[in-house]
Amino acid sequence: VQLVESGGGLVQAGGSLRLSCAASGSTFSINAMGWYRQAPGKLREFVASITSGGGSTNLADSVKGRFTISRDNAKNTMYLQMNSLKPEDTAVYYCNAWLATGSDTWGQGTQVTVSS
Repeated sequence: VQLVESGGGLVQAGGSLRLSCAASGSTFSINAMGWYRQAPGKLREFVASITSGGGSTNLADSVKGRFTISRDNAKNTMYLQMNSLKPEDTAVYYCNAWLATGSDTWGQGTQVTVSS
């Protein structure tokens, strides 16, 4: 399975972005998926996750009420809608997928920069 993120960019505080994560390869083996982020000098942190069918989601406290995670299995794509962005949301955002084999895989990341 290969994951490719897109949709990052530069936005002013209070603005919005929608990230996409497109999966290819053995997509039938994908179970839960999630988004993580890593700011300069910090550890990678959990942002959001979604179950295989999309029926259950989980969000980090820092993004609750502002971010929404979703997926379209017909398109093999997961999304992260980010509203009311803050400068502290600036980071490289990574897509993650858990596979039926028990392993996981990562995308290459997409940069999100929020200016104040």
